[in-house]
Amino acid sequence: MIDSLRLRAGHVLAALTLLALPSLAHAQDAGLDPADSGDTAWLLAATLFGLLLVLPGLALFHAGRVRAASVVSMITQTAAIVALVSVLWIVVGYTLAFGAVSNGWLGSGNAWMLIDLGNVRADTLIPESAYALFEMVFALAAPALLVGAWADRARFGWVIGFAALWSLIVYAPVAHWVWGGGWLATRLGTVDYAGGLVVHTSAGVSALVVALLMGRRERFSPARHKAAAAPC
Repeated sequence: MIDSLRLRAGHVLAALTLLALPSLAHAQDAGLDPADSGDTAWLLAATLFGLLLVLPGLALFHAGRVRAASVVSMITQTAAIVALVSVLWIVVGYTLAFGAVSNGWLGSGNAWMLIDLGNVRADTLIPESAYALFEMVFALAAPALLVGAWADRARFGWVIGFAALWSLIVYAPVAHWVWGGGWLATRLGTVDYAGGLVVHTSAGVSALVVALLMGRRERFSPARHKAAAAPC
């Protein structure tokens, strides 16, 4: 008799537990914003295409514009910049560009080392971790575009140092101004869908400044470089 009562009590307890699980699950998920699987899948696909544009895309582009002796140098510089800036983006770059808006000039440090990411990025249905990965592609492409400005004229150590500082001092603030809710977006209503301002304008102006500071090439022969400079 006692064993039968114990068995029935166990069955009742198990049934109550099964009934309580769905309510507990709903209670835990109530505070989370749901992510859209379709949007997330497409964003990750676009991220992959963007990474292929940088490596091997930009590396081969720069290599094809220089003499044969400098091909390996251009590819190495581009790959090294991608490796370094990707680490910097995770450590501090993302929070400077897309951290919580404070004064409109730089993002706050809430996402340092990606430690305080939301379930989804604000105003989207995309996990913020996927959003950070997608934005990293633009952070890699911008300094990689600069490699052509100093082709054959810069030491490897200088290239790495310049790319690191430029990513944190130039790219991250500009990205925050336009894409991260900074002063250009909020006060002037600036919109940049494809990176024309954040990536191409900032990289292009910076490349021009670097080229002007370095000056004309010594012992430059137009005929010698005609093949490298000819349009495709």
